Amino acid sequence: MTMSQNELYIGLMSGTSTDGVDAVLARFDGQHLPQIVDAASCELPAALRQQLLDLNHPGENELERANLAAIALTHCYADVCHQLLQQQQLSANAIRAIGAHGQTVRHRPELGFTIQLNAPALLAELTNIAVIADFRSRDIAAGGQGAPLVPSVHQGLFACNHPRVILNLGGIANISILHPSEALRGFDTGPASMLMDYWIGKHQGLPYDAAGAWANSGTVIPALLDAMLAEPWLQLAPPKSTGRDLFNAQWLEHQVQHHAQHASPADVQATLLELTARSVSEAIQRYAAGTTEILVCGGGAFNSALLQRIAHLSSITVRSTDALGLHPQHVEALAFAWLAHAHVHGIKANAPAVTGARHSVMLGAYYPA
Repeated sequence: MTMSQNELYIGLMSGTSTDGVDAVLARFDGQHLPQIVDAASCELPAALRQQLLDLNHPGENELERANLAAIALTHCYADVCHQLLQQQQLSANAIRAIGAHGQTVRHRPELGFTIQLNAPALLAELTNIAVIADFRSRDIAAGGQGAPLVPSVHQGLFACNHPRVILNLGGIANISILHPSEALRGFDTGPASMLMDYWIGKHQGLPYDAAGAWANSGTVIPALLDAMLAEPWLQLAPPKSTGRDLFNAQWLEHQVQHHAQHASPADVQATLLELTARSVSEAIQRYAAGTTEILVCGGGAFNSALLQRIAHLSSITVRSTDALGLHPQHVEALAFAWLAHAHVHGIKANAPAVTGARHSVMLGAYYPA
């Protein structure tokens, strides 16, 4: 993916964890890798977060509820964009475009569709900046999974002369396999933070398990772990992608009821952490043999217990992208600034070897200011 011009883009990401919006202001100069000029974030209001989570499942009047939630989310997007402009004392016309992924509430590529809640026309109106949105649909139309879309960006940012895996630990875990002598590959490996977040929220009222401390206090339940690892999706070969359509609260509660009904909540949390660590490490061992380093981004990069477990299981060095000067919470937002830049300059930015698409395509739809 080549870059041109000297332009500023904003990238927005609200991921499967559904906890907030990360935003970066990135400069593309055509000569170097994009530079993050500034960053901002905002938490989603609790009521909106619950509305988005509820919309992952069929419900009454969901078309209207989805559109109202999209409008509310877009106001959050606009607020964080204005925050970036204020921090840098920039006017809207200094920004070439905003890349806004939206909030995934359905992802069914096997049925030919995906839904990311967003109101890009409204975002363009509120910010007076052009918006690129709906990044997944064109890849799905070409027979792909529509996800993950960021491996090509990871390749541009992190490729080097030794084999690396970029591991994004958001609500779902996905890997980008960057081996110098091989073609780019990448896929979702299974749940990362979202089941652990749900479980600690239910039992302790906390949004996440800081550093994996609660999981560390428990003991893995073998029967529950084996049952969860037996989930057929985990055995599928790539290309593949997943989300809350499969790995959701109902899936977890069913597993606990049948395999750990009388277990302590801390032991279930320990087992969920082990599920993520095992599914990630096994995917790397199976599809990325020879990897010498795992670079981690996403909110899960701060779960030190999880990173230690992945390092132990895979026998590979694991470190945060922070070690290379890129904050782990900024990588995915930067990716959508990058993909917006690609759209503006007519660059086909999907990776068919990753998504399974029949051919390369332009990603996203353009909403002028």
